[in-house]
Amino acid sequence: MRLAAAAFAMMILGAGSARAEDLKAFKLTIDGVAIEIDPGEDANVTLPGGKTAKVRLDRNDFATFSGGTFSFVHPSSISVTKTDLGDSITQYLAASALGTIVVVQEYGKMNPVSLDQLMLQEMTKESVQAGGTLTQEPTSRELPDGKQLTGIKATVKTRTDKADFEIVGFGLADQGLLFITRIGDQDVATEQSMIDKFWETLKVKL
Repeated sequence: MRLAAAAFAMMILGAGSARAEDLKAFKLTIDGVAIEIDPGEDANVTLPGGKTAKVRLDRNDFATFSGGTFSFVHPSSISVTKTDLGDSITQYLAASALGTIVVVQEYGKMNPVSLDQLMLQEMTKESVQAGGTLTQEPTSRELPDGKQLTGIKATVKTRTDKADFEIVGFGLADQGLLFITRIGDQDVATEQSMIDKFWETLKVKL
């Protein structure tokens, strides 16, 4: 089953259909002169001294999110939400409308690497209880700086669909990070790039 996204990107209004009274998504200030503008829209601004300039606001395809001990690149159309889970645990979630997710959990008092099985059970228990089949195997990833992430890869298959999970972690004696991704088989063609970009750009600062 596809998960509902936990966060949505702000709506982009088409410049051609916008009216003067519409509320714009952004405010752009140039030399003290502020104008409201949407991504993809051109606007004219009269600067102090009477000079007129044409400005345009475009959205990059990707953006970098930086937490306290990590960073990664994600589609700019998807927001990253931060949640305090208590006990010095903070969760960061990027989720598409189709249910593809990237989760980073930051632990300030313990090494979370051994929590991979518990996390997998929590994320797949509803599908398994409904008759789904869960398969898993150990996995590891090496980051560009040589840090080794260890954990599990898993697939849960139901009568109607299939979803792939990866849960790996990195930790020191009393702190660490847990990384989780999920993508449904129906969404691989359009959303695998989100998962690939995450792993390709992930940096751990511990």
